[in-house]
Amino acid sequence: METHFAGSRQPDGYRADLLTIYQAALARVAGDRAVFRWLKANEPDPASLAVVAIGKAAPAMMLGACQALGNRVAAGLVITRKGNVDPRLAGNPAVVQVESSHPVPDASSLEAGEKLLRFIAGQPGNRPLLFLLSGGTSSLVEVLPEGRSLEDLQALNRWLLSSGLDICSMNLVRSRLSRIKGGQLGDFLEGREARVLLISDVPGDDPAFVGSGLLYPLPGEASLPPLPASLSRILVEPGFPQDTGIPHHIVAANSDAVATAVETARQLGYQAVAGFPFLEGNAAEQGRAFGRYMRQAQPGVYVMGGETTVNLPPSPGRGGRNQHLALAAAGEIRGRKDVLILAAGTDGSDGNSNDAGALVDGGTWQRAVDEEFDPLQALTAADSGSVLEATGDLVHTGPTGTNVMDLLIGLRVPVSKEKSEKV
Repeated sequence: METHFAGSRQPDGYRADLLTIYQAALARVAGDRAVFRWLKANEPDPASLAVVAIGKAAPAMMLGACQALGNRVAAGLVITRKGNVDPRLAGNPAVVQVESSHPVPDASSLEAGEKLLRFIAGQPGNRPLLFLLSGGTSSLVEVLPEGRSLEDLQALNRWLLSSGLDICSMNLVRSRLSRIKGGQLGDFLEGREARVLLISDVPGDDPAFVGSGLLYPLPGEASLPPLPASLSRILVEPGFPQDTGIPHHIVAANSDAVATAVETARQLGYQAVAGFPFLEGNAAEQGRAFGRYMRQAQPGVYVMGGETTVNLPPSPGRGGRNQHLALAAAGEIRGRKDVLILAAGTDGSDGNSNDAGALVDGGTWQRAVDEEFDPLQALTAADSGSVLEATGDLVHTGPTGTNVMDLLIGLRVPVSKEKSEKV
């Protein structure tokens, strides 16, 4: 989908360059392009296929499949987040788009699970299935074990989202309240040939954890994190397969976005640095650490990729982990005229907001105070989005058609240099 940036501050100068770098990274991992590239290079078989796309990037991934395969797509099912359907697929009579709930599943998630099983069962036994999976799948589609309710599912997911657990731990737990996660969807294929293309939103790009691994077995040594007793009681011991034998291929990942950000920064004339450890852990702590690092850094662009976490208070405000990280970083660079920091998701959303993240500078903290906000209190209340809206520092893209976790991009410039004298 076309990307737009919106905010009360005009994206000019160095700010515009950071947005250009971010946008180039998004384009590199766009679902339609990634799927198209892979299929053109690896699918010479002229046989028709049934295609299933699930996740935040599902419409874009389906679009790429249709562009690459043409009328070979005999039937298609898209399950994506409410409001994310792609009008470009509406004219294809072979493709049905279904809207479901994210990040907390609801009745539409269970309905989507039923539609998924019916779609698979309705395909001829000799028609291969192509699955296109991306982040968000875990919430968007579910089939519950017998004796478990939607209320159980929602209670578990609400706790997980506020727990501060990483995505792999969350998806491991989710697989224990499901009949399709952890490779169990393979039981419903009844011997049909299948292949899976993935846009990875997990550390290490492990297929077992992308979308909770619908068609990939969980690692045998994986153990559950501690859970409240009330939630442990609703989990089940499903019959996870040892090996589904279904090929899985990563077509886009966070490393692709990071590499493109670095390349784009260099094309703009900057020294660019990557190679940092994977970005993880507490968002505020990571934001403060990155802000301190950028104060001492040599002039240039610094790029990190990954996904942090936030332990939410009982009634969180507006925002998400990237806005939280950005506001914390703003406190470390306050008063500086030579540091800018962009923290944003690649899917176009961040927490409970429709903003991708934020781009802060040395004046952000003071602008917040001038608008009668207390930034420290906002961090405590998980309300960074309200502050960053007031300071004009939010980054808004709309749905991007991809989901490869987050990007953190810092720019250090010499105060004495003019914009035309880029480092």
